[in-house]
Amino acid sequence: MTLGQFSLSLAVTDIRKSKSFYEALGFSAMTECGSVEDKWLIMKHGDVMIGLFEGMFDENILTFNPPDVRAVEASLKAQGIEIDVPVKGDSGPGHCVLKDPDGNQIMFDQF
Repeated sequence: MTLGQFSLSLAVTDIRKSKSFYEALGFSAMTECGSVEDKWLIMKHGDVMIGLFEGMFDENILTFNPPDVRAVEASLKAQGIEIDVPVKGDSGPGHCVLKDPDGNQIMFDQF
């Protein structure tokens, strides 16, 4: 099972303040991934990526970008792991969401 790129998706209350804060830590906004106007951004510092999302969800989410989200979902189900939001459709982009034993959300998002 290939998990792909990892990032932390942060639920923020003010996208502009959060962007400025992470820029001070050396992160840069990826211009092809969201915008302040869209209320979401992906920021990168070396190999580290974080997503900033204003008003889209209530809790932070661990995010992986696998090349085949359906294969990941099938593998997890085969191991008895409950999927909270299953992948929709049989091909193309998609995502599934589950929780770890402590209730932390994990999203596998293929785009």
